[in-house]
Amino acid sequence: MTGRLRERLGIAPLTLIGLALLGAPRAIAHDLGPVSPILNGLLVFVPLAVWVAFVLWRRVPSPLQTLAAVGAGYGVVLGAVHQALWHVAQAEPPELGGNLAGALSPAFEAVVVRGAAFGSSLLTGVLTGVAAGAVAWLLARMVPGFRPQ
Repeated sequence: MTGRLRERLGIAPLTLIGLALLGAPRAIAHDLGPVSPILNGLLVFVPLAVWVAFVLWRRVPSPLQTLAAVGAGYGVVLGAVHQALWHVAQAEPPELGGNLAGALSPAFEAVVVRGAAFGSSLLTGVLTGVAAGAVAWLLARMVPGFRPQ
């Protein structure tokens, strides 16, 4: 299976995980408190630039597909960090509102809210990977030296 994944994405599974983990410091910093705008900008954009540069350097078969997969991994990392730092990041735990306010047991409500937060993190990661992949795909099309082999 890892051979097929490597063939399809052009990178090893451990490389995918390593690239995804580059986004962890930003998630941790976000949950632990405010950071300076400059540091925040670096934590946001440096990992994405590394993702794009890496897939262009490796000349993967499909930069869009590869970085969408890296983004999915990043989404899992993002969700895991947010779950681990849930009580640090939330002064008051979020609750359901509207018609659902108080309708569920506190334990089930926490599962629903945390599940939605994890799903949101996963979606954010995938969309981030797709956006970075689109940039890499365009650069690969524009610069002959970056085209897949």
